[in-house]
Amino acid sequence: MESIYKMRMAGLDVGPGDFAENLTTEGIELFTLPLGTKLRIGHEAVGQVTQIGKECHTRCAIFHQAGDCVMPREGIFIRVLNGGQVNIGDEIMILKQEPVNFNVGPA
Repeated sequence: MESIYKMRMAGLDVGPGDFAENLTTEGIELFTLPLGTKLRIGHEAVGQVTQIGKECHTRCAIFHQAGDCVMPREGIFIRVLNGGQVNIGDEIMILKQEPVNFNVGPA
């Protein structure tokens, strides 16, 4: 929500889901977490941070409206390690921070 508020301050009428996010959080700066950080979402789901920021190849509609977009800096990606039901209002808990290199390429 903090990133959404930033874009609202830039004059955009945006809300949860407008950035194509699967989850909208509040009260945790996810983009400051190191790669490899494990998060428990709700009672049983666990994810691991694999990427900070989303490359913007063609400048999304949000960028064209505001001249900026937070996704390249603040959007994160996680790999689901353990699935489970996630409900509105569920707590997100930082379980473990394990610096990991997620670059995949020729060996």
